[in-house]
Amino acid sequence: MMKISTRGRYGLKAMVDIATNGSNKSCVSLKSIAERTNLSECYLEQIIAPLKKAGLVKSTRGANGGYILAKSADDISVGDVLRAVEGSMDLVECLSGNQKCGLSDCSCCTTRDVWARLSNSVKSAADGINLSELIKRS
Repeated sequence: MMKISTRGRYGLKAMVDIATNGSNKSCVSLKSIAERTNLSECYLEQIIAPLKKAGLVKSTRGANGGYILAKSADDISVGDVLRAVEGSMDLVECLSGNQKCGLSDCSCCTTRDVWARLSNSVKSAADGINLSELIKRS
């Protein structure tokens, strides 16, 4: 079920910071992200792991280590980031295959189509905004 938590909001902030301050040659440290965004470095460590696992960021170890985008900011959508840190973007659990409404067959639910249409609209909006747009707005 989709509820954008601090993980989603902070994950997006971190990705915008990496996109803004990093490049192919210079990595962005978690400490510097934490300082610029006023977020906890410890919490950022937890958020960056699924972003790395999803292939959205790459890491480099060492004195000049940190994180860079794994692909162009044009190719990373808000939806990509939210899915990486939040999971499914479905508004209700039954759309993700988790039957929580009490019906044995969710396909006969009279309101399921409403939730599916709303979920698709949210996904489409999130997928239609990329990091490049967010950088230009800031």
